[in-house]
Amino acid sequence: MVCVKQMITRLDDELHARLKALAASEGISLNEITVQALNALIHQPLTRKVVRGRARDAGWLVELEEPAERPDPERVRAAQTGTGHAVSEALQADRGEW
Repeated sequence: MVCVKQMITRLDDELHARLKALAASEGISLNEITVQALNALIHQPLTRKVVRGRARDAGWLVELEEPAERPDPERVRAAQTGTGHAVSEALQADRGEW
């Protein structure tokens, strides 16, 4: 025996009308179209694109602009030469680990 739960939700008139029209065009009930949509949502694989889309929709995604010019890897290496473990040592000193 399958246990079925009932869910009450509030929809604006436009969304309700669109779901009802879609269900009618598919020849199924409004309940069935809603169940199908919810099943599709929870079974959607969480790809990077999906996660980014959800974050963007929620206003949580921070998108950085691409730099006009990428730094030359050799210049970056040269600029780092001789820096050693300065950052790690500074953090240790700040934490009192010396």
